[in-house]
Amino acid sequence: MRDTSKHQGLRNQLATVLQAKGITDRKVLNAIRQIPRHLFIDSSFEDHAYKDKAFPIAAEQTISQPYTVAFQSQTLAIQPNDKVLEIGTGSGYQTAVLLELKAVVFSIERQQELFKKTSLFLPKLGYMPKKFIFGDGYKGLPEQAPFDKIIVTAGAPFVPKPLLSQLKVGGMLLIPVGDTTQIMTLFIRKSAKEFEKQELGDFAFVPMLEEKN
Repeated sequence: MRDTSKHQGLRNQLATVLQAKGITDRKVLNAIRQIPRHLFIDSSFEDHAYKDKAFPIAAEQTISQPYTVAFQSQTLAIQPNDKVLEIGTGSGYQTAVLLELKAVVFSIERQQELFKKTSLFLPKLGYMPKKFIFGDGYKGLPEQAPFDKIIVTAGAPFVPKPLLSQLKVGGMLLIPVGDTTQIMTLFIRKSAKEFEKQELGDFAFVPMLEEKN
């Protein structure tokens, strides 16, 4: 797994592009500079790895556009030791960003192929989530709740109630809601029953899959 000074230079350029698009959190930009995105995608796309674009990965899924990853990370204002639930491990790129931000990460993946591949791959780069789970993201992870932050990296047709219930008071859920395109939606838990909702613009994600009984 090669990571050269050329790759580092391209990452620096990518961070500059993201900064121009409104990413101001220095910790997020530094995470983008650190993580070898070219290793997370098929080698045939390597020349494009540091462009601000999404790319196909296994199981008909995608690695998100770097801006989207940075935007979600910045919006959640990840702090060291935040307990974070990630719904949709995918390639593991967003997972790596969360870990660079010193979060304690629990990550759920619905696709068996991706789960196996990413759970083996990330530790080779030194990224170790607290727990990898193969399961249904709509159900969250009640046995580990409550969480400081929950991040959903797939388009959900509705907001799963279990995810809201698994937030700490003061905690945040960031989820793209919609079918073909999604509205990035932030929920902040104000009390046991009260949530503040903010809509943060249109994004495009692959669909969030639900387990069928």
